[in-house]
Amino acid sequence: MIGLATLAATGAAEARSHHHAGHAHHRYASVHAHVIQCVAFAKEASDVELRGNARDWWSRAAGVYERGHAPEEGSVLNFRPTGRMPLGHVAVVTQVVDSRTIQIDQSHWNSRGISRDVSVVDVSPNNDWSAVRVELGHQGTYGSIYPTFGFIYPRAAGPDDDSSDSAPRVIEATATQRAHRHRPITEVAEMPATMRGIDTTVPLSLDDAPNRNLR
Repeated sequence: MIGLATLAATGAAEARSHHHAGHAHHRYASVHAHVIQCVAFAKEASDVELRGNARDWWSRAAGVYERGHAPEEGSVLNFRPTGRMPLGHVAVVTQVVDSRTIQIDQSHWNSRGISRDVSVVDVSPNNDWSAVRVELGHQGTYGSIYPTFGFIYPRAAGPDDDSSDSAPRVIEATATQRAHRHRPITEVAEMPATMRGIDTTVPLSLDDAPNRNLR
């Protein structure tokens, strides 16, 4: 028969084992529960460093960093806040593929981790990057239209910087309205009705936006 002392020792050992296992599980869960927010990632991955939530970056960059509506490698693409993304979003441009396509690195977008070499296409009528669609999971498919402020460049603001906090907004126009719209003074890349599986005639929709606050 097993003595009482042996049973007590065995029970204590099992209790210690369960305690350590539980403690290790807690540490593991704590580590994996940590999320690298988009703002923290953008600060580390670019030479742009601003305070506040992503939605505040465009106004806070005024007079500090140059801003514009054309992509450059190393610039930060600043997304406007939306109903499902009330704190906005920022991502770092890693490559300019053509006048309508860029690649970005970002964090906390439809996932808890960092996403690299994500394709983004400009679907704005005037090629000013005020409306974009983001590739979903490197699958060649794209999500809904997201409005943006524009690009924040990693250099000091100059006298020609547009210091206004407003940027071109997403305006949904009918086909008739678009047909009668005056041509812009500068030539822009034409966006076809379909592009790489993206139906650009679909109205503004944010159903696939991350259902959380991005920081």
